[in-house]
Amino acid sequence: MIIESVLIVFFALIFDFFLGDPKNKFHPTFWIGSLIAKLTPFFKNSSENLEKIGGIFIIFISAGIVSSLIISLEIGIELITLDYLTMIISIIVGTILLKVTIAIKGMERHALSVVKCLERDDILSARNNLSMIVKRNTKNLDRNHVISGIIESISENTVDGITAPLFYFGLFGLPGAFVYRVINTADSMIGYKSKIFKNIGWFGAHCDTFLNYIPSRLTAFVMVLSAMILKNDWKKSYKIMIRDGKKTESRNAGYPMAAIAGALGKKFEKIDHYNLGDGNISFSVYHVKSAIALMKVTSIIFSGIVVVPIILFLSYLGWWIHA
Repeated sequence: MIIESVLIVFFALIFDFFLGDPKNKFHPTFWIGSLIAKLTPFFKNSSENLEKIGGIFIIFISAGIVSSLIISLEIGIELITLDYLTMIISIIVGTILLKVTIAIKGMERHALSVVKCLERDDILSARNNLSMIVKRNTKNLDRNHVISGIIESISENTVDGITAPLFYFGLFGLPGAFVYRVINTADSMIGYKSKIFKNIGWFGAHCDTFLNYIPSRLTAFVMVLSAMILKNDWKKSYKIMIRDGKKTESRNAGYPMAAIAGALGKKFEKIDHYNLGDGNISFSVYHVKSAIALMKVTSIIFSGIVVVPIILFLSYLGWWIHA
């Protein structure tokens, strides 16, 4: 039903804003990561082509298992014959499951943990904490580049950890959100161009790039609107997003990063890789908190002007997931 899907989005956002994630051992993403980690050694091979095929199997097996469990759970709930009870259970279970595919509070906590280290002038701990949420080498980063790394991670996570799973929930319901989470988790674990993972992780990496193509661009535009609401420089946000969005190696990450760089009037610099924005690279805690605010407002607006309309439109067409 339409009302169920819309309420699930609403309650999942509220749930995540205030409570955040459960501990790792209780988190489905942890279980998904464990499944991928157990499958990977089985498909390692001395042949590049066989490893690439193995990478395809990792994605299909993981996504198949997870989506089958979600669909089975949904079918089980639908078998309950009491209409109102079925709806209530469906909303509660759906809220909990959708919530674990997004990470608003979790990203805020990670970002502020790095900030707290910097406030104690503990640059070593700040670098170590930052290394948990970025792929770059953090060992030699100075204070400004550490803060820049936090804000860049917030901008990327707004897509990977919030808007993209919500987007695919709108299109395909809970199975869509969880299949996205499987692929995104696989990309973060084995989607590297290193000698170890370049073959076995290539399919997951390409799937992640494909799935993020639309959400990343939609998110960047919504960030511009969020900047307007929060009285940041939305005009600069739009200008930098259009101008610098293609400058990163990733086809998708640059757009939300550039939008936030413009909104904050700063420049993001990943040494030997890219420069986004026209400002300087002098950052403070204020800029981190502003980026967190942009992430939160973007999450709300994206749900309201992208996800809910998708649900309504597909329901109007008779799409079975939301019918």
